[in-house]
Amino acid sequence: TALFYASEVYDPATRTWTASDDIDDPLSGHTAVTLLNGQVLVAGGFIDNEALSNAQLYTAQTRRWTNTRRMNVARMSHTASLLKNDKVLVCGGIDGEGTRFSSAELFDPSTNIWTNAASMHHIRASHTASTLTNGKVLVAGGVDDYYRLNSTELYDPLTDSWSMTGSMNEPRTEHTASTLADGRVLITGGSTDSAHTSNTSEIYDPLTEEWSFTGSMTFARNHHKATVLSNGQVLVTGGQMDDSRINSAELYDPATGRWSPTGSMNIARKDHSATLLTNAKVLVTGGVSDTVAPFRSELYDPATGIWTLTAFMNEARCEHLAALLPDGKVLVAGGFNSYYINGCELYDPERENWSITDNMNYERVDSVACTLSNGKVLVIGGDESISTTRAEIYTP
Repeated sequence: TALFYASEVYDPATRTWTASDDIDDPLSGHTAVTLLNGQVLVAGGFIDNEALSNAQLYTAQTRRWTNTRRMNVARMSHTASLLKNDKVLVCGGIDGEGTRFSSAELFDPSTNIWTNAASMHHIRASHTASTLTNGKVLVAGGVDDYYRLNSTELYDPLTDSWSMTGSMNEPRTEHTASTLADGRVLITGGSTDSAHTSNTSEIYDPLTEEWSFTGSMTFARNHHKATVLSNGQVLVTGGQMDDSRINSAELYDPATGRWSPTGSMNIARKDHSATLLTNAKVLVTGGVSDTVAPFRSELYDPATGIWTLTAFMNEARCEHLAALLPDGKVLVAGGFNSYYINGCELYDPERENWSITDNMNYERVDSVACTLSNGKVLVIGGDESISTTRAEIYTP
């Protein structure tokens, strides 16, 4: 596999990808968050088994990346959550030496400064983090130094404190978490404590702080993606079942608690990205399929349940980031192929093409990104050959 510096933006209106400004260094395993200002924050990740503490911001108007102050801790397999006050909460993760963290920190877009936040009660990596309608953040599952976890905890931004909440019925990691329209959180699949791939789903109710099983998926899967559609249903795509990548997709209806089959993707893939476009379609890019990272992207139409192939990305990648920009285009950044990637691309839905945009400053895998309210994109952490604390900002 190879990794790239390139990034691309997808435009749903034109259904095309265009290259964006490259990231400074290739990345994989990073995270991306769209901030209230429209910027995208990319954080952490890893390169050559080393975690990153740097973060970058992408600004759509200028299609440029800028570095922010470094995080206090280099990390990958962490989470990044946009809070209602436009700050970004980063928590947990692991470094290149295998040390997992309970630590958390906050990024303030108005000052570009990171500050330490209260630490979680448990160390965890490969967990999920969901921003609730009440402004709190629910962290669920993951893995500590020994076991997969079923514990969950809540972060309150008003008090900068964590509190334990109800435990999931099953321990799991490499799962998905989706905040539903009614404020509940849906957890799907993942790997359980026995390393078994699960097809079960659970619902968290913030009012009772309790978990309950809901309908099970047809296929067990991990390394999949879940997307909340405009109609409130949840689309689950791809992933891995045992040793096989799968192309199946399923729909969850929160009103009935049941899963139903929908059209299968044209390409089986895991560690891909799935982005809800402004036209209500879902764009799936990259991933791993039969040991390769597909160049081809595809679109899901909820009205018909049909997948159609769309434009080729300029560079194949997996474990990359995808962020919806205020203008409806999609920024894809970093990832891994046979080498680490710092390249970025833009997809234009109107033209249905990809174009190259500005490179990130650092290669990243397993980092995170947030789109800010000003339209910029903040990239945080990741992994490279040498652990750093750098962050970057992309200006669209």
